[in-house]
Amino acid sequence: MPWGEFKDTAAERRLFQRRTLVALAFVLLMLGGLLARMYQLQIVEHQTYITLSDKNRVQVQSVPPTRGLIYDRNGELLAENRPVFSVTIVPERVPAIDDTLASLARLIDVSEEELERFERRLREPRRPYQELPLRYDLTEEDIAALAVHRHELPGVEVSAELVRYYPYGEITSHALGYVGRINREELQTIDSVNYAGTNYIGKSGIERFYEAQLHGQVGYQHVETNARGRTLRVLARENPVPGEDLRLHLDLRMQRLAYSLLDGRRGAIVAMEPETGGLLALASVPGFDANLFVTGISVAAYRELSTSHDKPLFNRALRGQYPPGSTIKPMMAVAALDSGVTTRERQVWDPGYFQLQAGGRRYRDWKRGGHGWVDLTLSMAQSCDIYYYDAAVRMGVDTMYQYLHEFGFGDDTSLDVSGALSGLLPSRDWKQAVRNEPWYPGDSVNMGIGQGFMLSTPLQLAAATAVIANRGHWAQPRLLMGVDGDLSLEEVLPPETRTDIVLKNQDDWEFVIDSMAEVMHGRRGTARRAAEGAPYRMAGKTGTAQVFSLAQDEEYDAEEVRERLRDHALFVGFAPLDDPKIAVAVIVENGGGGSSTAAPVARAMFDAWLLGFPEDIDNVEVEPVRVEGE
Repeated sequence: MPWGEFKDTAAERRLFQRRTLVALAFVLLMLGGLLARMYQLQIVEHQTYITLSDKNRVQVQSVPPTRGLIYDRNGELLAENRPVFSVTIVPERVPAIDDTLASLARLIDVSEEELERFERRLREPRRPYQELPLRYDLTEEDIAALAVHRHELPGVEVSAELVRYYPYGEITSHALGYVGRINREELQTIDSVNYAGTNYIGKSGIERFYEAQLHGQVGYQHVETNARGRTLRVLARENPVPGEDLRLHLDLRMQRLAYSLLDGRRGAIVAMEPETGGLLALASVPGFDANLFVTGISVAAYRELSTSHDKPLFNRALRGQYPPGSTIKPMMAVAALDSGVTTRERQVWDPGYFQLQAGGRRYRDWKRGGHGWVDLTLSMAQSCDIYYYDAAVRMGVDTMYQYLHEFGFGDDTSLDVSGALSGLLPSRDWKQAVRNEPWYPGDSVNMGIGQGFMLSTPLQLAAATAVIANRGHWAQPRLLMGVDGDLSLEEVLPPETRTDIVLKNQDDWEFVIDSMAEVMHGRRGTARRAAEGAPYRMAGKTGTAQVFSLAQDEEYDAEEVRERLRDHALFVGFAPLDDPKIAVAVIVENGGGGSSTAAPVARAMFDAWLLGFPEDIDNVEVEPVRVEGE
């Protein structure tokens, strides 16, 4: 049979055509799928993949605001910002953190303490991709070494940031406070958005109280980065809003003078402007350098401060609670007159002691032989304790508590002075609650001369003295004088909460003030030596606060104990008499008598404010004067 009879050409052609059509259909289907996918990627999901792509090269970075500056009342800069170069690490961009730290330690000096601090921050909760500082204050040599090896250190940057700096670190430390790095507890409470990129926050003082105003508002910038995450260029930027600049009532000259007058002694000086309540000086001596705390104080430095017997970290002006002693007598005189337990002419016999009942305990006067017959004016000038023992018993604790509370004792009366304590104004209920004992008449005797349970701070004494200077008008203590920005003072400063003290006879204010003037200018006044030669008249009151024993945890040192068991010296006063411009409270710990030690210090403060500052403010000395009586 011929070969052709076995080959069906038409069938093969049809089979080939079918296969071709199937292949073509498959190719067209795949091409359609490819085109559809391309359409989805290029058209439908274009924005999504553009965003993902940009994330690889464009990042949104927060730009921290510049912290507001702080000035004194004369425009003297008290707190500024200065650039500091530091080496930082972003842990998420570091392949091996231990190897990177070892490499850095070979290039620059990194202490064990800095390594421990970095590792502690690494373990703490933090924002993703947050730069963690390893070392601050890099030298030019350090910066050069890191720049040469930059390509070997992914995630490591040398960054410049503005860091708080206090030009008068020790002198203003207790008044201004300081800023420090944000810790774990603060991270839980702050606005994480507004504080993005911010490493520092106010820790105490004005820095803490006005943190919201000083901090400002965060900004943002879009930056293009390479594969290693290093910034190539800034694409867009929203500038941050810097913090507000604050102007304080504080006068740097008065602050420096206060430190100079207390140099070498522990104590506090508070100077106020009676009309406004502005604090002209808020000095606690010894102080500390606030700059040590900004970027992180070393363990050794902090141990030295915290274990010092002089307690430089302790703010005596705001938190030092002392028996006010005889400095309470002007307020007691106002209370006694207004409550009717005494009059201007009433006289009390002072044999040198006071007894609640015949044959009972004798409460001594500072003058062993007594003062004889004394009226209110002489009792103030000579600081006669017997007169105030008698007035206190006549008033009783409830009346004394009522009047002294109106003067601000037992309460924090300040408007913006962060950390001020309220002291202790004892009452009948307080003693029953705390000591489970009733109030005894003997307790009233002690309270009448500012001893016993009563405690007050230098700030409270200055504020109460300013109320007398103002003839009953309250101007609560404040540091803020103005805000150099869009905010008004009323928007920032807390509202006043105290009301004026109105007496049944408003002339009693003048009588008590004249009695305080006798302390300074009277022939028998306890502080007459401190007021000698003054071209203006002043009112004042000296006092002492007794110190009985060492605390249980203090070691006995014969030389140290003798000095530290002396009485604290106190003084309160204001000047000039008729138009007060300044009120002052002074305490010199273990200084002895208020008339001999504290009054001359106050006189130097009065002279500087009213007559002019000495040329060498930082080296002013006052000689103690010898006058009997407190």
